[in-house]
Amino acid sequence: MTRLGVGLSVVVLAAACGRPKLTLPTAKEIEAHYTYRGKLTARMNGNLAEVTVIQPTSEISRGGVLWAKVGPYVVLFSDDTQSLFNDYSGLAAVRVTTRLAGGREIASALLRRNELSDILWRRSLHIAGMARKYGTKRPALLDDLVSWGEQHTQYKYNGQYTSTP
Repeated sequence: MTRLGVGLSVVVLAAACGRPKLTLPTAKEIEAHYTYRGKLTARMNGNLAEVTVIQPTSEISRGGVLWAKVGPYVVLFSDDTQSLFNDYSGLAAVRVTTRLAGGREIASALLRRNELSDILWRRSLHIAGMARKYGTKRPALLDDLVSWGEQHTQYKYNGQYTSTP
């Protein structure tokens, strides 16, 4: 095959492949990805998945500032979020917002698709897993998750629940 023939084959192959199809989940597909014991709802806002979870009032009253801050990270740094990014190529970010049953926002955190490399994802899953499993007995693990989340997300806390007197 001549040089021109090889070059033309590459151009034809590239044109046939075209751009990759960017897919987005529906709200129901997002909700199906997450395993959360409490109430979880989701919606799409452009290419941003917005997940809202109801955090029990007892956690906030008993756990105070730390439990108020850690809420979004417990859900965000999970296999569930990672699989959303893997399954939907057009998804740019996931935002998790925690609220009380009455609707008042406690905290939110936004994780962009390319924020975490594979190694950082593994680290995130480890930190979050340890916090979920042992955090009640070892609050320092919750604090580690909050610190990790603050380094890798855009976050916002409601000062009514996260300010210390």
